[in-house]
Amino acid sequence: MSDQQLIRGTMILSAGIFMTKMLGLIYIFPFQAIVGLEGLALYTYGYTPYTVLLSLATLGVPLAVSKFVSKYNALGDYRTGQRLLKSGLVVMSATGFFAFMVLFLLAPLIAGHVLDPDSLDGNTVDDAVFTIRMVSVALLVVPVMAIIRGYFQGHQSMGPTALSQVVEQIVRIAFILVLTYLIIEVFNGDLGTAVGFATFGAFVGALGGLAVLLAYWYRRKRALDQQAAESAEDFQIPLPAMYKELFRYAIPISFVGLAIPLYQTVDLLTFNPAMLDIGYTLEQAEQYYAAFTQASHKLIMIPVSVATAMSLTILPTITNAYINEDNERLHRTITQAYQIIFFLSIPAAVGLAVLADPIYTTLFSAEDVDVGGYILTRYAPVAVAFSVFAVTASLLQGINRQMYAVIALSVGVLFKLLTNQLFIGWFDATGAVLSTGGGYVLAIAVNMYAIGKFAAYDYAVIWKRLLLITGFSAAMGATVAYIYAGLTRWLSIYVWTESVMILVITVGSGLVVYVYLSYRSGLAGMVLGERFPGLKKE
Repeated sequence: MSDQQLIRGTMILSAGIFMTKMLGLIYIFPFQAIVGLEGLALYTYGYTPYTVLLSLATLGVPLAVSKFVSKYNALGDYRTGQRLLKSGLVVMSATGFFAFMVLFLLAPLIAGHVLDPDSLDGNTVDDAVFTIRMVSVALLVVPVMAIIRGYFQGHQSMGPTALSQVVEQIVRIAFILVLTYLIIEVFNGDLGTAVGFATFGAFVGALGGLAVLLAYWYRRKRALDQQAAESAEDFQIPLPAMYKELFRYAIPISFVGLAIPLYQTVDLLTFNPAMLDIGYTLEQAEQYYAAFTQASHKLIMIPVSVATAMSLTILPTITNAYINEDNERLHRTITQAYQIIFFLSIPAAVGLAVLADPIYTTLFSAEDVDVGGYILTRYAPVAVAFSVFAVTASLLQGINRQMYAVIALSVGVLFKLLTNQLFIGWFDATGAVLSTGGGYVLAIAVNMYAIGKFAAYDYAVIWKRLLLITGFSAAMGATVAYIYAGLTRWLSIYVWTESVMILVITVGSGLVVYVYLSYRSGLAGMVLGERFPGLKKE
């Protein structure tokens, strides 16, 4: 497969991921308008443990299967990949059913821990149990999708994965918004019922994604069977040996994929109790929890998605250069990956922090801006850490040192676990943000050390570019803050139309400042010139 084809496939997959994440961001606005922050908190109580169980049930299967199938396809053995798919469907169905049973049965225990059974305000334990059990049903379907996606990716076909992800998200969101609106606004149902059915949307969406994958399978089945029948080799690998090799790929990948869910699980178990200990009511704690784990989190994932999608287009080159010991190309590509991440995520984080209140009012509601804007201002810088961790973990996979990413993740999560309640006690809700940010910084330090050691990479150039990007972002942020302060003398962030006007003027001004400084200094050309030659300063 040529580099051009590989990059094209990665671009298709990245586009699917980006579209899926953007849809996941957009729907949260009308959803919160229907259920409020209290309903958003209840939704998170169900989704966070589901995400962890899903990661454990799938164990990084899509990428691991992709590696396995592509390896044996390259050796001329197409039968082994088909054997893996057939047996894997049975295995993933079993692990999915096991994960479903675990989450379904543990729902009362989880709900009882995050909510006070004696509290009369906020969400009830029964509501949380119902929500967790409704979302658990999706575990019966999603692991099966994972192995089919991995199989297609192993054949260098990214379209099925990308399209199935988008369809899954569209079906899920449509189900969530229609059902919650009908239950609350039309039938005057209670919040717990509406949110429970909203989480059931994960199962309905999964059926939509599975239907797309099965359609691809039936359309290509004859060609795939013929390809297997004409295999030049048939290694007849025993199933135990096959799965041993598969899990050797999958386990490190699955742990890295658990990064954000693990951090959010710590918050799920400790955030509300810690806030109650320092005098907040349960209803207040849930408002801060929802703003932190859902509303603000969705917003900061925008720069993370863009940066990660762009950097993924050059990651295949990392593996190729490393295997062929082409150190010059390896180092050049690593530098480009770092530059893209910093160039996009740092100014985006600065903008989100400075304009948190009007952004929150515009996209969510003025009613909750005092909580949501407060959290977003403090959480926005962590977007940079999310971006850098994702890319450094991918770089380590490219140079076959993924276990260091697992070590880094373990260090970061341990820090989060040890400090979350302590920091909340010291800094209230801001403490959870500081704990997450601190854990990611430690994890990134481990990743960057491993890349420097095993890829023999010198960070001197990156530190210089980082200093330049930070300086330009600070200049942009100062300009935006000055204009914002002036505008708020005449315009109110609590009025939607005026908040939109503030954003249009300030975001436009900040963009002009950052682009101008980046272009005039030659930074934009150095970072993006290979993709956009017009940015190279003459």
